[in-house]
Amino acid sequence: MNVINPERYLKKLFLLPLLLLTACSITSEQPNYDTLISTEQQQVTEWQNLPQQTEVAYLNDLVDSDMFEELLQVAMQSNPGLQQTLLTLQIRQSQLIQVSGEKRPFVSAGLSALNSSDSDASFGANVSVSWQADLWGKLADNERAANLDITEQNLLYQSARDTLAAEVMRVWLTLIAQQRAIDIEQQRLNSLQQTESFILQRYRQGLGTLEDLDSARSSVATSAANIEALTENYRQQTIQLKTLVGQVNNPAFSLPTEYPEVVIPAIDLPEQTLNRRPDLLAAYAAIEAASARTDVAYKDLLPSLNLQAVLEDIGSSPRASLFTAPVWSLLGQLTAPLYQGGQLRAEAEIRELETAFSYQQYRDTLLNAVTEIEQALSQEQALIKRQQHIETALASAENNLRQYQANYRSGLRTILDLLIVQQQTFDLRSQLDDLIYQRLLNRISLGLALGLEARA
Repeated sequence: MNVINPERYLKKLFLLPLLLLTACSITSEQPNYDTLISTEQQQVTEWQNLPQQTEVAYLNDLVDSDMFEELLQVAMQSNPGLQQTLLTLQIRQSQLIQVSGEKRPFVSAGLSALNSSDSDASFGANVSVSWQADLWGKLADNERAANLDITEQNLLYQSARDTLAAEVMRVWLTLIAQQRAIDIEQQRLNSLQQTESFILQRYRQGLGTLEDLDSARSSVATSAANIEALTENYRQQTIQLKTLVGQVNNPAFSLPTEYPEVVIPAIDLPEQTLNRRPDLLAAYAAIEAASARTDVAYKDLLPSLNLQAVLEDIGSSPRASLFTAPVWSLLGQLTAPLYQGGQLRAEAEIRELETAFSYQQYRDTLLNAVTEIEQALSQEQALIKRQQHIETALASAENNLRQYQANYRSGLRTILDLLIVQQQTFDLRSQLDDLIYQRLLNRISLGLALGLEARA
């Protein structure tokens, strides 16, 4: 027994008018964005190479710290910003179900009752099936755009996870740096207090001056004020960490006294690096989605074919109306937009411009990505050289300080000379520690720029 395919039959029936109307339609002539993007990426030169690179699979692997891993897991589960991004992804997934439903038949059922003074009561029941034939692939394009929205949002969620992991790393290192800065300043204060005590002892013995004592006390007070400022900075960073992990109360953690090891991630070729960055991949998916919606807008100018089948029955009782002697009907309707005040054409042009806008957003993201990578690589080289120079300067300053302390006790140097050398020595210690901190921080920025993914 042959089964009649209504879609094939109606397509043949309306083939001639469809072809005539199609001849009058205007299709989209969008640029080849794939070619443009490929050309943009090919213009990127190879990255600057760095010594002592380490192959790491995830962004978390840059920092060797179990305590940091625990904090990061809490942040991934509780950070409200990240959860909002995840909920947006779930919304996009539900929207795909809505869009996909447009390709399927719509089935509805109804019951009715009529009772009037001049006739007997009558009851009716009907079941209708309606379906829009996707002649031009418009519904398929709409579904593809919704799928690309999910892809884009999924990549944005990954990017948000990576950024959050990097932020937790930065605050974690900043807390360690602030703690070490407080320790160095405390050492400075202790040294100044010892100098003050020594000057006071000499002054009581008639060997020093009041000006020497005032200079020492001024240096002590200044160092104490610096400790208060550093302590407050530490508290502010603790509050920042609490916000990142999404907790109202301060998270429980213990900081190491030394910096954890932060490795230099391996540097790949530009094409491999750029194709790994989720923000770039998301921007590309946005272009594809916008392009699909442009195709949909242009296909709205073409005719549409709607099919409807209805099965109905009418009886004198509810039971008699339940399809005991049903009547069926089949309707095929072909409609074509002729004049709508230019709205459809304007919508198509808007979609084209939105696609072009998405491409410019991609270019902006690409430029930012290249800038971030090149800046991080250059910064690593500069910080290495600066650290070497400061280490040399600090070694000379510490040797000089010992000589000035001995010369002051023997009366060959003034207290002002000693305080200046002390200040220089501790300043160099602070600079060296800050340079180490900046290098570790920069390596995290480099790993994020290279597109390393945060481990779940």
